[in-house]
Amino acid sequence: MKKGILSGLGLLFVVGILMAGCSKPEEKKAEAPPETKQTMEQQAPVVEQQAAEMKAEEAEKVEPAAEPAEEEAATIPEEAVETANAIDVGVDATLEQFKKDIKGGDEFLQSAKGVLVFPKVIKAGFVVGGAYGEGALRIGGKTVDYYNTVAASYGFLIGAQSVRTIIVFIQEDALKKFRDSKGWEAGVDGSVTLVNVCAAGTIDTTNIKDPIVGFVFGNKGLMADLSLTGSKYTKIVR
Repeated sequence: MKKGILSGLGLLFVVGILMAGCSKPEEKKAEAPPETKQTMEQQAPVVEQQAAEMKAEEAEKVEPAAEPAEEEAATIPEEAVETANAIDVGVDATLEQFKKDIKGGDEFLQSAKGVLVFPKVIKAGFVVGGAYGEGALRIGGKTVDYYNTVAASYGFLIGAQSVRTIIVFIQEDALKKFRDSKGWEAGVDGSVTLVNVCAAGTIDTTNIKDPIVGFVFGNKGLMADLSLTGSKYTKIVR
């Protein structure tokens, strides 16, 4: 009987241990307190914003690439831009003065295929030493087109504020090539030989063999030993 009682007590002891193990509460994973979790969520966007601001500040510190220097804007003197009537009046006066100053000038112009006259070529502000002027091309004594002349450097403008220029086309082919061009440049599309007159102020037409010749007048009369190379002539509407 004692053995039975002991066996029963042993069984109850084992059962009690088993029941105690089953009823042990499960361990839960540690979680951050609600307040701490909320604070971290609020700080996240703030940190991101600060990082963006720091990046922007670093970008501002980078020196921008040096910008190329702006070229001086082309400026044409107002007195150089004229109406068609004003240009023609100036051309008439220039040709009359030419005939007066140069003996044989009238006959010489009458034999020309075309005459390009610039009553006033003046210093312009678009480049140092540059020049600009407007004139007319006359054929048979009548204006057929208006032109402007632009030069990066006019040697004959040294010491002169303005000059008068007459370009005479001796040959028909030279005149045609000039008129067909959209921008004729002396020295590139054709040469302009400046003519010198003798001591008596007479044109020696027997020595003129060039297809295009020119005359440049300053304040003191005909200017010699000069060059029109680099001067560009373009047709304009007036």
